[in-house]
Amino acid sequence: MSGSEGGTRWRDAWAPGAGVRLHVVEGGEGAPVVLLHGFPDFWYAWHRQLPALAAAGFRAIAPDLRGYNLSDRPRRVEDYRLPLLADDVAALIRGVAGGRAHVVGHDWGGGVAWHLAARHPEVVDRLAIVNAPHPARYRELLRTPAQALRAWYLAAVQLPVLPEALLGAGDLAPLRAVWRRMRRAPGGLSAREEAAYAAAFADRSARWAALAYYRALARHGAPVPAERRTIPHRTLLLWGMRDPALVPGNAEGLERWLPALSVVRFPDAGHWPMADAPAAFDAALLAFLRGA
Repeated sequence: MSGSEGGTRWRDAWAPGAGVRLHVVEGGEGAPVVLLHGFPDFWYAWHRQLPALAAAGFRAIAPDLRGYNLSDRPRRVEDYRLPLLADDVAALIRGVAGGRAHVVGHDWGGGVAWHLAARHPEVVDRLAIVNAPHPARYRELLRTPAQALRAWYLAAVQLPVLPEALLGAGDLAPLRAVWRRMRRAPGGLSAREEAAYAAAFADRSARWAALAYYRALARHGAPVPAERRTIPHRTLLLWGMRDPALVPGNAEGLERWLPALSVVRFPDAGHWPMADAPAAFDAALLAFLRGA
């Protein structure tokens, strides 16, 4: 199957993960850029960036992370541990991107990208993170009331069965509310976008798999060896300042772990700056990937 967005053709393909098969959508030719989505999303989170990257001379590769949309969906919570998620992306880069790529991660995809850069530094060229907290900085901020209050959902989704059932109630009404509320762009989601998201999460097992990320994190943590906690890659943090789930302090104080860090803040964007401020977001990302 193929499609288009913004006049650019994309291609559906399959890539190897760490014992799973990942669905990917890609477009363009040139240096590979792997785009990792978050929750509750899938590759379509990047449908605006695919044509922009392709037009700029990059090969944009947007996978469905394991459990999401068309990718394989293991049935055990332990199969969604962060080391396995990072191993998936490393295998994908080795399998379809020549062994090294720029990596862009949003939300959970950003969490995977942080872990990937520490666990498999050899497969990452430049690293761009979008509204995904650095793990060590987030642990610090969880001790503050402001961030702790915004993290209430982390405990709520640990309940068995009920969260995925509630998310699907009323033709996915709770999820639709999340998609609408978390995007601050004028007009919110288009009917086409909302239909695409609804199709990806219609199956209860898809919602279970998305929540398994949070459950695996609570049960197994995210261990990284001490000697790998400093990330030497050139890193760009793209941060929507009106994120309802993450305090702005998550975009501060990161130089301890990231010696080659740049930060671009979007004052009026929420958790999805690539949707809320696409022109400014694309300009900042492309400048970084081009070496500016």
